[in-house]
Amino acid sequence: MKKLLIILAFAGVSAMSVAQDTFTTEKHRVSTNRFWSNWFVQGHVSWNAWYGNYEDGRDWSKSPFKKFRSNPGVSLALGKWFTPGLALRTKLSGIWGKAVFSDDDRGNVNKYWMLNEQALFNLSNMFCGYDEDRVWNFIPFFGVGVARSCTYNRYAMGISAGILNEFWVSRKLAVNFEIGLNRYESDLCGMPADMGEGIMDHPNNVYAEVGVTYRLGRRTWEKVPDMDAVNELSQSQLDALNAMLADEQADNERLRSELEGRGEAAGNSGQAVESVVTAYPVSVFFNIGEAAIASGKDLVDVKQLAGAAVEGNAVVKVTGYADSATGSAEYNQDLSKRRAEAVAAELEKMGVKKENIKIEAKGGVDDLVPPSYNRRVIVEIAR
Repeated sequence: MKKLLIILAFAGVSAMSVAQDTFTTEKHRVSTNRFWSNWFVQGHVSWNAWYGNYEDGRDWSKSPFKKFRSNPGVSLALGKWFTPGLALRTKLSGIWGKAVFSDDDRGNVNKYWMLNEQALFNLSNMFCGYDEDRVWNFIPFFGVGVARSCTYNRYAMGISAGILNEFWVSRKLAVNFEIGLNRYESDLCGMPADMGEGIMDHPNNVYAEVGVTYRLGRRTWEKVPDMDAVNELSQSQLDALNAMLADEQADNERLRSELEGRGEAAGNSGQAVESVVTAYPVSVFFNIGEAAIASGKDLVDVKQLAGAAVEGNAVVKVTGYADSATGSAEYNQDLSKRRAEAVAAELEKMGVKKENIKIEAKGGVDDLVPPSYNRRVIVEIAR
C-alpha cells in the first residue's frame, strides 16, 4: 500500500506542476506534419503484479507488489504523434508474471503477453502550449487490447490506462517513467473466472516501469502564421503600393501636360522627350536574396528610357539597393551591386553603350515600407 500511495502522490505532484506551467508558457498554434514525421519507439523495464476479486479477505490487495505475487517485465512500443497533444501507440508487454492464489513464490509462475493500442494525450502541450524546448511532458493514456497467459493458455480482452512522464535529455532521446493498469474480462492468473455467488473475476495488472523514448525523423512542429498579422501586413503593402501608383500617375499627368505645352516651341520633340524621361526614374524590383529581375514588366519603362538615352547619347545611372531587414551589411552591398549589374546588362542589350552606363551600389537600406520595396534598382538618365 505504501508504494501505491507514493505512486499516487507522484501523479498528483505531476498534475499540479502541469497546472502551474499553464500560466508560465506562451501558447501558439502549430501545423500538422507529414505522415512520416513524429514517430517514436519506446523500450521499458517494469515491475508488475496481478490481482483480482478473489483477493478480498486475504489481505493481498493491500500490497500487490509483495515478492510472491510480483515480477519484473519488459515492454516495447511504436507510435506516432499526430498533433503535439495526441498520439497513438502499439505496446507489447509482459513475459514474466505470477499467479496470486498461492503464497508460495515458486509455484506462482504465469508467463504472459499483452498487446494494447493506446491513445496518448500530452497535457503539457494541450494546456500549456507547444514548446519544443520543454524538458518534461505529462502524458495520460487510455487503450484497449488483448492478453494471453502462456502458462494457462487463456486469452482475454481488456482496457488499459496510465500516466507516462517523459524527460527529454536531447532533441531525440527522452527518459521515461510510466505507471499503468490493465484490466481484463476473464482470469489470466490461473484462477477460475467464476468465483461463485455470482462474482466474476476481473484480473488486473498494475505496473511501474522506466525506459526511454527515441524520436524517429522530424520531432518538431512548425508554428502557424498569425493570419491577422499577415492580413494586416498585406493590406499595408497594398495601401503603400496604391499610394505609389497614385503618385506615379500624378507625375505622368504632369509630365504629359509639360510635354504638350512645349510642343513645337521646344524646336525638337526628341529633346522634350529626353527632358521628360530625364526627370522620371524607373524602378526594377527583385525577390529577396536574388539578383535576377523579378518581372519582365519592369523592363518596359527601362526600354523607353534606354531609347531616349541612345537617341541623346546620354549617360544612364543605375543604382542598386537591398533591404537592410535581411542579410549582413557586406552581403547586401554585394547583392545591390549584382542587381545593378543585372539591369546594366539589360541596358546594353537595349543599345546603351557600356561606357554610358554608370553603376552604383548602395547596399541595404530601409527607405521604403514594406521592406520588399527596398529590393530594387533605380534607372535614370544622369543630369
